[in-house]
Amino acid sequence: MSVNKVILVGRLGRDPESRYMSNNEPVCNFSIATDETWKDRDGNRQQRTEWHNIVMYRRLAEIAQQYLKKGQLVYIEGRIQSRKYTGKDGIERTAYDIVANEMKMLGSRSDGAGSGYSPFPEESAPAHDGGEARIPEPPRRPAVDSVPEPMDDLADDIPF
Repeated sequence: MSVNKVILVGRLGRDPESRYMSNNEPVCNFSIATDETWKDRDGNRQQRTEWHNIVMYRRLAEIAQQYLKKGQLVYIEGRIQSRKYTGKDGIERTAYDIVANEMKMLGSRSDGAGSGYSPFPEESAPAHDGGEARIPEPPRRPAVDSVPEPMDDLADDIPF
């Protein structure tokens, strides 16, 4: 058994670019950045940014083109796919793309994530320090102070 699954939460590095394949299905490409921070042995904060090429097809590509913008926080699920190409110098290279099959727009309305129609549930991201992308916490339910009293005359209120 093998698994090829990727989950990323990052910010768009550029606006999505769309085109149509020969079968007239849309394809959308963009990149997202993920950050990793740690403290080195001397206690200094270090940071590394990784860039990921994202590819979306069909309806997901149309949604991404319409609603995603540079700098927006996004959740991506998909798989890694390699492709070979020849560079300008004539050397054959390999690139790795993330072929997305799920996307959720994250962030607050001020980030632009909540504006317009979204087929995805809105989620709120916590405040960012230094541009770090973090997975939002699930909403908390209010604490229940008291348990409601049982209803004795419920049978009389049923209309059927």
